[in-house]
Amino acid sequence: MPFAWNRIKRARICQFMRRFPLIAIGVAAVAGLAVLAQETTLKVQVDLVTLLCSVREKKGGRLVGNLNKEDFTVLEDGKEQTVKYFTRETDLPLTIGLLVDVSASQGNLIGVEQDAGGQFFKQVLRPKDLAFLIDFGPDAEVLQDFTNSYKLLRAGLDKLRVTSDPSGAGQLPGPVPTMSHPKGTILYDAVYLAASEQLKNQVGRKALVLITDGVDQGSHYKIEQAIEAAQRNDVIIYSVCYVDYAFYRGRFVSTSDSALKRMSDETGGHEFRVDRKQTLQQIFDELNQELRTQYSLAYTPTNPTANGGFRKIEIRTSNKDLKVQTRKGYYATSTGPQ
Repeated sequence: MPFAWNRIKRARICQFMRRFPLIAIGVAAVAGLAVLAQETTLKVQVDLVTLLCSVREKKGGRLVGNLNKEDFTVLEDGKEQTVKYFTRETDLPLTIGLLVDVSASQGNLIGVEQDAGGQFFKQVLRPKDLAFLIDFGPDAEVLQDFTNSYKLLRAGLDKLRVTSDPSGAGQLPGPVPTMSHPKGTILYDAVYLAASEQLKNQVGRKALVLITDGVDQGSHYKIEQAIEAAQRNDVIIYSVCYVDYAFYRGRFVSTSDSALKRMSDETGGHEFRVDRKQTLQQIFDELNQELRTQYSLAYTPTNPTANGGFRKIEIRTSNKDLKVQTRKGYYATSTGPQ
């Protein structure tokens, strides 16, 4: 199963130093000390869990961005935790990946996705932010690696091409490819590899935006593995369900909502749907607002992370009319939260 994952390590190191100069200087200083004291091993272990969250009104769904530390309660496996650090995250550097479905079922939608995606990049990216672009159908390809350049990202969007449907009958939902229905849309594979490969070593806020009808056909990885990869790498998934019902000719698309909603809910993101009430551009406008209306809370778990396993997380607010949107948990290991 071929994947074209571009790796530009030297460029990424330079990008990191520009985005996080103080951290880069600190890393360089530690490296210098290690050279001077070759017999000394410096190991830093920080058991600190950092959570990003958004808050919405239960009625109407309006984003709320004016809360304080005292308004939040954090629970891990049902036990209240002490919040040590709290900030409103409007300017923390963001690394965002746009994953666009180019399978046959999206053929009539690509033009709209290109224009709306370009406008989204223009709105959301700030000087210290980075973005990348991946298309997925029978295979997945990085059309544009990490960059802050709108021009390069727009050029990547212009490369989007819909894969052909060799059967001529249209793609049918189903996880296992067969001779009559070959591999068509490797949605879960694209999410897994974007989270575990592209975003693994990135620092700061990390998000994936999926534009797809939610149908997976032929992925090697399962949805559970895609979600776990995102959780282990602190990646938030925002999904945009965009269905061309004319393509399916009245057939029921059973996985559109359920799969996308599950991936978004369990990683702390949000599922959107393009319909008569909301265009793709309007969704991108709302997503841009959400990315700039987040909170960051950090705590040291009362239960040592060395005990391992998956820890369930819940964040509540003192106002029962509000709903907190955050990841469902994290994987604790001997080296700290993942």
